Amino acid sequence: MFERFTADARGVVAGAVEHASRAGSPVVTEEHLLLALLDREGTRASFALASLGVTDRRAELAEALAAGRRRGGMSRAEEDALAGLGISVQEIVARVEEAHGPGALSGETLSGETRGKAWPSGRPSFTKGAKKVLEKALGLAVARRQKHIGDEHLLLALAVLPGLAGEALAECGGTYASLARLLSPPAA
Repeated sequence: MFERFTADARGVVAGAVEHASRAGSPVVTEEHLLLALLDREGTRASFALASLGVTDRRAELAEALAAGRRRGGMSRAEEDALAGLGISVQEIVARVEEAHGPGALSGETLSGETRGKAWPSGRPSFTKGAKKVLEKALGLAVARRQKHIGDEHLLLALAVLPGLAGEALAECGGTYASLARLLSPPAA
């Protein structure tokens, strides 16, 4: 599949690996892919993010991702669903942190550093969610009858799939509908 990635899409994947490595994460997540997309300049995805004002809200997006990590990676939608069943995620987080320290569900230590280990194989592993983003990007490119997977397909995949990264992106103005409108292929 990677042979179909454009240079921009490969740059996003490499950037996500860098984000994971800097964070000490043992895996590359959807969040790392989103942060790598925000780092890029001069690409279709960066244009769309800037046009929607998402780039200007990077700090807010980072806070939303951090809050989600504190909840163990759970999205607000998942938290709301559990609340409907009478389960308070905030209470669970508080109890876990009381027993194991602040950031226990996020994988962070008291100093804010991550507890991750080096990749055993020397190469990064991708979470199931990150793999789904890559697979969905391929599906979006195929559906649009495009031969290559660009960074715009990665961005659209993040926006359309459920989860913390897509939710944080939408909260900052990057909904799937708004991104798809900006990134639709030119009419023939």
